[in-house]
Order: sequence, then structure tokens, then C-alpha cells
Amino acid sequence: MPSMHEFRTDDGIRIPYARSGGRSGLPLILVHGFTDSWRSFEGVMARLPGHLPVVAPTLRGHGAADRPAGPYDVPALAGDVLALMDALAIERALLVGHSMGAAVSLRVAADHPGRVAGLALLGGFATLAGNPAAEELRDAVDGLSDPIDPAFARAFQQGTLARPVDGRFLDMVVGESLLVPAFVWKATLAGLFATDTALARITAPATLLWGDRDGMFARAGQEALAAALPDARLVVFDRSGHGLHWEDPVRTAAELARIHARIAAGAARRRAS
Repeated sequence: MPSMHEFRTDDGIRIPYARSGGRSGLPLILVHGFTDSWRSFEGVMARLPGHLPVVAPTLRGHGAADRPAGPYDVPALAGDVLALMDALAIERALLVGHSMGAAVSLRVAADHPGRVAGLALLGGFATLAGNPAAEELRDAVDGLSDPIDPAFARAFQQGTLARPVDGRFLDMVVGESLLVPAFVWKATLAGLFATDTALARITAPATLLWGDRDGMFARAGQEALAAALPDARLVVFDRSGHGLHWEDPVRTAAELARIHARIAAGAARRRAS
């Protein structure tokens, strides 16, 4: 089981995080998706090799983190990740981001290239502009009020799946979404629509993990994102949806372990040369 910790950002926001594995070597930082928390990676963390140092934060407004009035744009969320790295004295990391977490990871890599050894983007995107599924979600979220309707949260999370997942796990992620107040749903999604992922400034190698039944992002967008990055490849999960790490945590963990080994080996070669 991962151990639980927390820290406070420079502006006093409390950020919880889970930690597992070793304490030496290149860390993996797992960055969750919209209205999720670190717990969305529980299944993956349990299946990663035990020696890998893994950290999974819960970003502001989500889960058990503090809920300030704002901001909730991508730069602010990226700042939470960077603050975590500073708090744990992590010089460089492999950033693993799902959906919103992918946008956050891209922003960290763009703004602080020296801190990011590599990227693993699960259901990532370059922009939400012109995306019908994202625009439909925004219209629905605009009408939310507190308390969040459990049926809405369940439909939202189930809509990310192409295959069934364990019922207890689904209940948990729905419960995490219900912890997020309406104003955070709205402000965070607005920030995602407004984000500039600044792809031209990214130098880190990237692997895009994408489910071929993803109802949010089509393959063409994944291929365009890969083409816009300087060193990227696309790995397709068959019969998987947007929540591919929930549907297939075994393969997700195996892919992340391979990505980590490749990036860590490259970093070791550069140090030796």
C-alpha cells in the first residue's frame, strides 16, 4: 500500500500525495485527470515494479486537497506539480498524466524542461477547441450546482470507459468526483479550454498511450499531438476507452515500466558520456 503524505505550496494550499516504491532512481509522478484524485492510479501503482519510486499527488480543488477560490487554470495546476517536486527535492522526473493530467504534464515540460526527463500521456490532447465531446461536457458542467448530482458524476465517469471495471473501483472514483465542488468543475474545465500546451517548447521524449475506443479524443488528434512533439511515439490499447488505465491497469503499468527503463537508461548514458 502507498504511504500518504501532504505538503503546502508557497501560497499555503494543502496538497496530499501518495508515495510507493523505492526512494532512489528516476521518480514517476502520476498526475490524475479531471475531478479525479491520486486514487485513480491505485490499480497502476499496485502493479508497477516495487523498486520504482512513485509519487501521485491530488491537485488543488480535487479529492482531499484544499479548495481555494482559484486559480484553476493549467499553469496553476502545473505549479502544484512543480511545488511537489521542490518539496521532495526531485530534480527530474518522468511525468505520467491522464487527460487533464496530460495537459498539466505538458505544461510543466514546456515551462521547466530541465525538470522533466520524459512524458507518458494517457488520453492526452493538444487542445479542446472544436472537440464536440468536450464542448458537450462543458455545456453540462456549466449547469452544475452543489451538491453535485451523483447520477451526473457516475454518468461522467462511466462515459470514459469502453469496458466494465470493478464496481468498487468505479464507486470510489465517482465518490472522488462528488468531493469536487461545482465551482471547481467549472473553473478547471474553463482552464482546460483556455490552455496553451506550448508544445514548441517541449524537449522531453513522450509516449502517448491511447485507447482505440476513446470517446473523447480521436486517433487523428493523437497522431497530430505526436507529430507536434520533438520525440514522441503512439501506443494503442485495443478495445480500451479514455480511462484505459482503469480498464487495463496491468498493461498500463507494464508500459510505464518500459518507458521508465528506456528513459532512465538514456539519462545514464548521457551522464556517462
